[in-house]
Amino acid sequence: MTRRHRLLALLVAVLWGLNFVAIDLGLHPAPGEDVPPLLFVALRFTLVVLPWIFFVRKPAVSWAAILGVGLFMSAGQFGLLYLAISLGMPAGLASLVLQAQVLLTVLLAAVFLGERPRGLQLAGLLVGALGLVVVAVGRSAVAPVLPLVVVLAAALSWAAGNVIARKARAASGLGLVVWSGMVVPLPLLGLSLVVDGPAAVGDALLHLGTVTIASAFYTALLASLVGYGIWNHLLALYEPASVVPFTLLVPVVGMGTAWLVLAEVPSAVEMVGAVILLAGVATALARARGTAHERGAGLSTGGAHQVSGAARDEDHQPEGAS
Repeated sequence: MTRRHRLLALLVAVLWGLNFVAIDLGLHPAPGEDVPPLLFVALRFTLVVLPWIFFVRKPAVSWAAILGVGLFMSAGQFGLLYLAISLGMPAGLASLVLQAQVLLTVLLAAVFLGERPRGLQLAGLLVGALGLVVVAVGRSAVAPVLPLVVVLAAALSWAAGNVIARKARAASGLGLVVWSGMVVPLPLLGLSLVVDGPAAVGDALLHLGTVTIASAFYTALLASLVGYGIWNHLLALYEPASVVPFTLLVPVVGMGTAWLVLAEVPSAVEMVGAVILLAGVATALARARGTAHERGAGLSTGGAHQVSGAARDEDHQPEGAS
């Protein structure tokens, strides 16, 4: 992976880490006030789609790919994640458990795309998984079982969306985010009407507070449009095993922000787990840097081989080149 793409991946990790606290604040804007989670997801993706869909061209992928990414990476992942946080899952712990998608993505990519992780990449992912287990054990005493299971289901949905996005290889990551976002608002609004009732939905829409509105704009514009635009672009260029290790940094940002903003203080065990996570990231990325000249062999067949040549050229650019 080139230097510029590594920096973009780090930016995504920061945006997504902050995203969990933004979601928590939006769902619980004040004591005793809650916004229906599925309605909140529908609002988020309404902002993702409108007005951008009139200015962003449809990506050159099939409608099946757009539907798949919308259902799994957007509706499934965030519908389940918002539901878990509304059920009491701490935002910091949610940012950690959701990173189970790293291992699930690599597993699904191996099964459906035939992309096997290299030796040290696999070792890095295993070390990262150990860090996730350590932090999860540190928080298990305060995390209800049901929200934990719901977040794991969200991780599986994200992993499936990753693989679909990788297979689609959309040239425009932003286009894929916007157009696949069309799948989300109406179905989740309908589910919210069924689950929460028309009265609760109507009352929430009529009394949206400043915090909830700010949260919706952050999650839509920065976490979704910017974050997933970059993410889908990177998945089109590189194997998931080279891209997904960066998301192991998300819980470090998420837990740190939850500590500062929501007073979710990490325990000593959680801090040890965070260090192990960083060690896993370093191990996986060391292999990715070491194989920059092997990119042609590492990417799947098709148009990605042309991308690999450009990536190798960019790795040889002077220090200030973009």
